[in-house]
Amino acid sequence: MKLQLTRPLAFIDLETTGTNIGTDKIVEIAIVKIMPDGTRLVKRKLINPQMPIPAGSSDIHGITDDMVKDAPTFKQVANEIKQFVENCDLGGYNSNRFDVPMLIEEFIRAGMEFSTDGRKMIDVQKIFHQMEQRTLSAAYKFYCGKNLEDAHSAEADAAATAEILEAQVERYPNIGTTVETIVKFTGEDEIVDFARRFIKVNGIEIFNFGKHKGKPVTEVLRTEPQYYDWMMKGDFAMNTKQKLTEILNRTLLKK
Repeated sequence: MKLQLTRPLAFIDLETTGTNIGTDKIVEIAIVKIMPDGTRLVKRKLINPQMPIPAGSSDIHGITDDMVKDAPTFKQVANEIKQFVENCDLGGYNSNRFDVPMLIEEFIRAGMEFSTDGRKMIDVQKIFHQMEQRTLSAAYKFYCGKNLEDAHSAEADAAATAEILEAQVERYPNIGTTVETIVKFTGEDEIVDFARRFIKVNGIEIFNFGKHKGKPVTEVLRTEPQYYDWMMKGDFAMNTKQKLTEILNRTLLKK
C-alpha cells in the first residue's frame, strides 16, 4: 500500500538553541511537503535566533553563531513559511510535542497567528514507538534500509521522516493509508496547549502540573484568581498563556 493524500502533508524539522519551548529559538527549519500526486517540495532556511547558540546545542546540530549571523530572523521569514504550509496537514518526528509547539511559539513572537485548527498532525515517532521503540536513525535504518547521513541536519531529518512514514504505511496495513486513519491509530490526545500544561478529561480542561494537577482550570481561576497572574508572569510558553487567557475569558462570560 502507498500513502494516500487528499491534501498536502508537510513534514517539519527544526534545529534550535535548546529544548525549552518558552525561551529557546529556531536556528534552522526544513519542510518537506508531499503533494497528493506524490510531488515533493522542499524549503530550508537558517534562522538568526537573536540569541547565542549554546555550545552543547551546536555540538548536536553543527550550527554556530557565525553561521546564522547574516541569516534572517524568524519574523522576517514567518509569512513565507506560513504560506508554504497553507492548507497542509503536518507531520514530523516527535513533532506534536516539540517541532509544532516551537513553531507556533515563534509565530506568536512574530505577531502572526498560525492555527492548527482543521489540520491533521502525524507524529511518526508515535507509530515507531508503538511498533518498534527506537530512535530516528534506527527508524530510518529499520524501515528504509539506509543509514541516515547528516543526522541533525533539519532537511535530512525531515526528508528521512517522510520516507519512514511511507515505509510504515507499506509495512503496517492496520494503520491505513490516509492521514485520518494514521492519526486515529496513533491516538493523539486532544490538545489544549502544546506544552501540555492543560489536558482535557471528558471534555473539561484540567491542570496537568503543579499543586492544582487534576483540578479543572475554571474552578481554580474562580477560587484562586491570583494563580492566573502567577502563570502569566511565569516562564510558561506563550501558547500556554494564550490558552489560559481563553479559558479565563470564557469563565468570566459565564458569571
